[in-house]
Amino acid sequence: MSPLLNSIWAVIGFPVGLMSFIYYLYKCRHRMDLKNKVVFITGASSGLGAACAEAFYEAGCKLVLSGRKVQPLMDLKDRLIKKNIPDRSTPAIVTIDLENLPSIASKVNQVVAAFGHVDIVINNAGQSYRGRAEDTKLDVDIKLMNVNYFGHIEITKAILPHMIQQQGGQIVVISSVQGKISIPHRSAYAASKHALQAYYDCLRAEVAQYNIGVCLVSPYYINTNLSLNALTGDGSSYGKVDTTTKAGLTPEYVASEIVKCVTRKVDELTLAPLHVQLAICLRALAPWLFFKLMAIRAKKESAQYSKNN
Repeated sequence: MSPLLNSIWAVIGFPVGLMSFIYYLYKCRHRMDLKNKVVFITGASSGLGAACAEAFYEAGCKLVLSGRKVQPLMDLKDRLIKKNIPDRSTPAIVTIDLENLPSIASKVNQVVAAFGHVDIVINNAGQSYRGRAEDTKLDVDIKLMNVNYFGHIEITKAILPHMIQQQGGQIVVISSVQGKISIPHRSAYAASKHALQAYYDCLRAEVAQYNIGVCLVSPYYINTNLSLNALTGDGSSYGKVDTTTKAGLTPEYVASEIVKCVTRKVDELTLAPLHVQLAICLRALAPWLFFKLMAIRAKKESAQYSKNN
């Protein structure tokens, strides 16, 4: 480390790190009791959403499960009931299509009606993407923004009046490390996740006065079917499970970390290996170098994402 960086760390890094550690200890001492809390989970049908349902159910929560298709939600509900955990409420189901923005407000009313209120929202549903920006149809960009951004914003706006009235609640948003740094051939996906980061950073400040917390979770690759169901530039299905996805974090691990975030009322969590954490720092401290590395990566991957491939 250069003398300049050593000086920066001494002046800024160590004090900030110390304050962060003290704040973390404070949060750990003021944990939320999840027993009988009502948790509304979007994208609960599979992957991380289903893992979150399992984790919060086992923690003693009442669940409202949502997704586009009712049968996978019914299957999940049956799996939870078969656990035979004493004193657990039967999960409720409300189907929601995040692309159908005008329908969301009335759907959220059904969510609230299921148990009379909502304590915690897990904005998890999402769509991934693989492709070159130059080959990507505008319809694909719009769909990614609707599913990954506008749909969650509409859910949040519909639930906020209820949380403000009850003077409390938590909103958890599943973003991605690609909401912090963009990598080649993820333009539509990264844009939607960057939008989430900005919106909920603003919202966190605005709703703090009502005792409403906002937690942004930015995970690395998770071993789910997200890449398999990803869209390509022409709107067709990608249909592959990337090697990075196969080697990714388990949904169960990420779900357990989300439960910890909720109990400790954490504002932000980035779940990523060291090299990704360093890349996030590099983007902030030496953007020219980060951009150069991404350009090299894009050139190497170009043939893989060619529309003629």
